[in-house]
Amino acid sequence: MDDSDTPLTVRRSLSPSRAGDFQNCPLLYRFRTIDRLPEPADPVMVRGTLVHAVLEDLFGEPAPGRTLDRAVELLPGEWDKLRAEEPRLAELFTADQAADETAWLASAVDLLRTYFDMEDPRWLEPASREERVGYELESGVTFAGIVDRIDIAPDGRIRVVDYKSGRSPNPRFEDKAMFQMRFYALVIWRTRGVIPTLLQLMYFGDGSFLTYEPDEQELLATERKLVALWEAIERAIELRDFPPRKSGLCGWCAHKALCPEFGGTPPEMPLFEIVNVPQAS
Repeated sequence: MDDSDTPLTVRRSLSPSRAGDFQNCPLLYRFRTIDRLPEPADPVMVRGTLVHAVLEDLFGEPAPGRTLDRAVELLPGEWDKLRAEEPRLAELFTADQAADETAWLASAVDLLRTYFDMEDPRWLEPASREERVGYELESGVTFAGIVDRIDIAPDGRIRVVDYKSGRSPNPRFEDKAMFQMRFYALVIWRTRGVIPTLLQLMYFGDGSFLTYEPDEQELLATERKLVALWEAIERAIELRDFPPRKSGLCGWCAHKALCPEFGGTPPEMPLFEIVNVPQAS
């Protein structure tokens, strides 16, 4: 048996990102989760990842040293680290694009400056940063993701914080933007037995906050929605049918050339098998 005959492993797991993919376009979910098609590095997304990494490290510094100057000092080293971990990032800037790279790094400094306008990290002591959270249902499906920051007050109240490098959404789309946070709140509730008091999105693109106070009924509704979503994914897997869903997001899709909505033909679906996520012992 050669490598082409070896089934890929698809975990019975759902993250906010993959849930969003399937809701927006089942074919995109297939391309990313089953076909695992490569995507070119997006400078906007990579910049967001870089700013996240800087803030994660900044909170590892003693409180008095958490300044904007220190954050800017951390930026080049974090960029070097990201490029070492992900070779595809080398394609973002060629050797003769040093000026573009400098401008791009300067735009990351602008985002950090906005963050410092929004809050002072010297007065915060996060309980965790970039924490992987997850729990398994009786059916075997796992809901999991990585939370940017969890703050816990002395009285036990929990605030879940997520950083966004873009601008805040139009009010019509605020509920959709908060889906990811309700996902995290649900997992934290199921694993810790405490419903987070506040969900907070921080938009560095315009210095805006989007906050929400979840309750038990909303989180139960979120759980039912996620269960139904996974059942829809399993039906699509069983039928090997992931239809495209045309929307305004198509303009940013890396796989547009393969989409039937734009005259393309998806590749033959690879062999794959669904497995449960291994649980820590």
